[in-house]
Amino acid sequence: MRTCQEIITRRRELWETHHDIERDSQFIQAAAEHFIEPENAAIREEINRYPEYLIEMFFVIVDKDMNTVPFFLNEVQRSFLNDINKAKEEYQKGERLHLKFLVLKGRQQGFTSFITAYQLANALINKNFSGFTLADSGDNTNTIFEDKAKYIYNQLPEVLQPSIKYNNRREFHFDVLNSRWRVNTAGNKDVGRSKTINFFHGSEAAFWSEMQSIIAGLGQALTKDSIQILETTADGFNEYKDLWDGENNWENKFYVWWRTAEYRLPFTVKGKEEFIQAVNNFGSQPSSELRKIFEKIKRLRKEEGLDWEQLNWYYNKWKDLKDELDQEYPCYPEEAFLATGKPIFDKEKVIARIEELRKRYKTNEPLRGDFIWDVHGEQIWDNSIRFVPDESGFITLYKQPSKGRPYVIGGDIAEGGADFSSGQVLDNITGDQVAVWHGHIDTDLFAKYMYCLGKYYNDALIAIEMNFDLHPVKELTRLNYYKQYRRENVDSNHGDKQDDKFGFRTTSITRPVIISNLVTVVRESIETINDILTLQEMLTFVRNDKGKPEAITGKHDDTIMALAIAHKARDQQSMSLATEEAWSAIPEALPGRRSDFDDDDDDDMPKVQGFW
Repeated sequence: MRTCQEIITRRRELWETHHDIERDSQFIQAAAEHFIEPENAAIREEINRYPEYLIEMFFVIVDKDMNTVPFFLNEVQRSFLNDINKAKEEYQKGERLHLKFLVLKGRQQGFTSFITAYQLANALINKNFSGFTLADSGDNTNTIFEDKAKYIYNQLPEVLQPSIKYNNRREFHFDVLNSRWRVNTAGNKDVGRSKTINFFHGSEAAFWSEMQSIIAGLGQALTKDSIQILETTADGFNEYKDLWDGENNWENKFYVWWRTAEYRLPFTVKGKEEFIQAVNNFGSQPSSELRKIFEKIKRLRKEEGLDWEQLNWYYNKWKDLKDELDQEYPCYPEEAFLATGKPIFDKEKVIARIEELRKRYKTNEPLRGDFIWDVHGEQIWDNSIRFVPDESGFITLYKQPSKGRPYVIGGDIAEGGADFSSGQVLDNITGDQVAVWHGHIDTDLFAKYMYCLGKYYNDALIAIEMNFDLHPVKELTRLNYYKQYRRENVDSNHGDKQDDKFGFRTTSITRPVIISNLVTVVRESIETINDILTLQEMLTFVRNDKGKPEAITGKHDDTIMALAIAHKARDQQSMSLATEEAWSAIPEALPGRRSDFDDDDDDDMPKVQGFW
């Protein structure tokens, strides 16, 4: 045997034939002696380049059945290892600047075991290696060191055990190599600050308190080429979720539960037929919970190609875990991060739509950009308005405007400096979301963008919320954009009554109405929603302790409110395609006039006599 892979292959063959740990011990003893022979320098050079070969050549592990077995990498471990090696190659070529990974996973997929073994392999081979692991609790700290790292080291042949300076409860220090690996508990933000670290592993990082402070504190200790891994199951919408969603140097890695081979459950003699029948007839199930899980199983079967034994395993986990299933064994990243409170929108439908859109946009990415325009005097010159592609632009176009088609725009204005403003454009015939504006901007500029967006989409009806700032509505009017939503008196004794006031006012009466309407849209026609950000905000929009629908702390609902307003405004816009005759008769600029604002009511909008 002349290569590491040949040794690994032979070890695997013997194990699969005999499943005898004593025979395996004899094999690794012989392989270790072969490894240190002077003429086998090529093997040692190979391991210097790829220390992970030590794991499958010589390491053992205690499996889930408490049996000692050879440490052969499973699919997700090997996939992550390949990602690390690819990133290292790209770093050496100058194609990337960081080796930082966020790993989101299901329960017991083996990441902590693999990363611990990988650090130990590096410490056994490489001079001046310095690895550091932080765990979420003292118990897990001891488990990582005693049951994983130390157990592996103690089972190695003596010829592979370098001289130890320290071997205590939290550290290996190999003095000849000057290499070390330490483990500690993420108890305070100063932990590890005085060290020099070229491999950092955070275990169950979502469960740390002050996670961001700990990472910041480690900053000066980490070398420029350090590998940094924060792996975890999710724990709600916390600092880890913010890091996962943020625009930063971390690379997101999600590993779905069905990539773990043992996550499958055989059937009894008649069980498979009964299970398949129950799944296919989920609509007749008396329990809404059963209907939802069987609907999801049917979707996983169709869209992900899972076999029935995998789905049987998942169903039985659901029976044990119920509401905790998505967090413990997520099918998609959004499932893992559970919001506190009762979701307003159908979570399963929202998540499924997000995944559908992600797959679509891999090959057909929506167009991102901004409007530019010229100003003549104090007015925007309509013929100058044009859309310019820009990856950092405020606007995402999902469908271009179509001649003669009516559109409607809903707008939500930021309440404070940390909030966003948002505009949602709907095809008023189909209700399809065709464009989204989203960003931080002054309200007068927001109004100008809405003007351009309205003109771009065939003089769309614009409905902007005006609770906190009247300026956008006034600015649109100053720009002679009179095709604006007129407020309704929803509590009128004579039914909804239209006022001569522009803009949408969100009140304790109108807010539940527009949200309920949007809930219906999501439930019955979620395929009309094309924006992933909007859908993601729906996952954090919950009913609080007082029963009020709102975004959870630290999250936003601006795209939701803009979309809800857009749907509310649809009945003030045409819902049919304009005829060629009607379309050609529309003048370039429609005349209108403004009356003065009423002095006794600064909420009054201009009274308009127009041609819309």
